[in-house]
Amino acid sequence: MPIVKLAPAYKDYIWGGTNLKEKYGKKCDLDIVAESWEVSTHPDGPSTVVSGPYQGKTLTEYIDALGKDCLGAKGKEFEFFPMLIKFIDSKQPLSIQVHPDNEYALRVEKEYGKTEMWYILDCQPDATLYFGVNQSITKEEFRERIENNTLLEVLKEVPVHKGDVFFIKAGTIHAIGAGITLCEIQQNSNSTYRVYDFGRVGKDGKPRELHIDKAIDVSNLNPIESDFKPAGKPVSDENATTMLLATCDYFTSFETTLKGSTTIDIDEESFASMVLVEGNATVENDGEVLELTKGETVFMTAGSGPVKVTGDCQWIYSRV
Repeated sequence: MPIVKLAPAYKDYIWGGTNLKEKYGKKCDLDIVAESWEVSTHPDGPSTVVSGPYQGKTLTEYIDALGKDCLGAKGKEFEFFPMLIKFIDSKQPLSIQVHPDNEYALRVEKEYGKTEMWYILDCQPDATLYFGVNQSITKEEFRERIENNTLLEVLKEVPVHKGDVFFIKAGTIHAIGAGITLCEIQQNSNSTYRVYDFGRVGKDGKPRELHIDKAIDVSNLNPIESDFKPAGKPVSDENATTMLLATCDYFTSFETTLKGSTTIDIDEESFASMVLVEGNATVENDGEVLELTKGETVFMTAGSGPVKVTGDCQWIYSRV
């Protein structure tokens, strides 16, 4: 099956809201949906095939059934499936955190590190997030500020706008602020080192665990320059406008706005995914026709060839 629709795994972290249920059609029994893992083979939350003869299998089982060639020449070079794609809804701010790089994560956590990209889908007018430090600090000062609750003073707080792109390289201290809905494309990893959590407690009534020593090991404590804009300029044809959002060794992502029909060619180099973030679309390939509504996701195997998309819609397309 060259193209299949996926259903996500859901997470009800304490900082989440209800936007994913109310605005993106997410249907689950959770009262709070902080994250939906749209394209995931991670054991902490695999997505599930919900169309075609493999319906009911996890994405991991689907790939295993087809064989690694379905990931393409680039995709099958990775030891593990390389990416994980999520929707995130932050009613409250997330913890101040940092992710390790591959070398550290593979050695310590036995999984990939985590470089990620955030595409802002919507936000409150005064929304902000934290992106790195606003001045160079030493590891000793980093530890002291965590311990005496002054860490926020040396973090770079950034205003957030719809359409912004944040490329969060492994080692960058960061946190999504309150009132933000975004799509995250990341390495296939769930390794997060929490360094500050605003004094909150978890569902058990106890402060959530911090990972200070590991965070000190992996954090970049020098400022990072970025304009928080897409990596490419809009390119238009008769019906579609496409723009490169971000690219790295682990994922390349584009945003496309369509009115009418267009064709995407899925070559032998890589699998691909399409996450619909606005409108409705019909996706056709090799006799398979899938109807998508806002918030739904399609996985496409390498070598699928031409995929016709019709609708008044917007999506995020990702591949390696």
